[in-house]
Amino acid sequence: MKKAIVTLLATALTMSAAMSCTNNDEDIKASTYVLVHGAWQAPYVWDAVRTDLESKGNHVIVVELPGHGADTTPAYAVSMDVYRDKVIDAMAKADGKVILVGHSLGGMVVTNVAEKAPAKISKLVYIGAFVPASGQALGELANTDPGSRLGPSLAQSADKLTLDVNRDSLTYLFINDGTQADKDKVIANYRAEPAIPFGNKVTLTNENFGSVEKVYIKTLQDIVISPAFQDKMLTAAGIKTVYTVNTSHSPFLAQPHEVAKLLLTIGQ
Repeated sequence: MKKAIVTLLATALTMSAAMSCTNNDEDIKASTYVLVHGAWQAPYVWDAVRTDLESKGNHVIVVELPGHGADTTPAYAVSMDVYRDKVIDAMAKADGKVILVGHSLGGMVVTNVAEKAPAKISKLVYIGAFVPASGQALGELANTDPGSRLGPSLAQSADKLTLDVNRDSLTYLFINDGTQADKDKVIANYRAEPAIPFGNKVTLTNENFGSVEKVYIKTLQDIVISPAFQDKMLTAAGIKTVYTVNTSHSPFLAQPHEVAKLLLTIGQ
């Protein structure tokens, strides 16, 4: 009889432990992250961040903007709305809401996306990114940053369809704190940037863009978008939740594990 009671107690304890583990697993909800790269870059920049996020059970969608990476869209066919629609199509593949992340020019893109599809976004995350006000274009916004060192290194093509960065300044501007391997990746994957989106203004409303929860991750050693200008934009946009990474303009290359850790924190 005693043996039977002990067996029953052991079984009950085992079931209780199993139920406890199951409940804990259910409490950890996976998120879907949609990652949007910036100008003169491509999806490869998110590789290490993606690996970290997926290792924690999250789903990650990396967007390749038209005219970047391996995409063959001609520069004359690219616009800010074309970028927006590419991201919206990517988000449509996810079940439920997503955490939408934009870097640099990608900040303009995700802002435009949030105006068009706010209900699909749980949080909007800017990493060293532009945050426009309604009626602003990327070009005019960038030109008001006195701390940026990018301008003197830019050259427009004869047909005015693309913008090039002086190759001697490329890694200094984008990844001066990275390893040689990081710098080699940036050089190897470099493409001239479609110019038309720099002149496209965005129209934003409080009902749509204004309704989405926003987070900003500042890049403290940034010389493409200066930290002071990042402060100015995020303050104007009313963003209250702010994190920092002590990196250049490419934190996902210089400190990918730190970026992933912040995104995981934001996703909780």
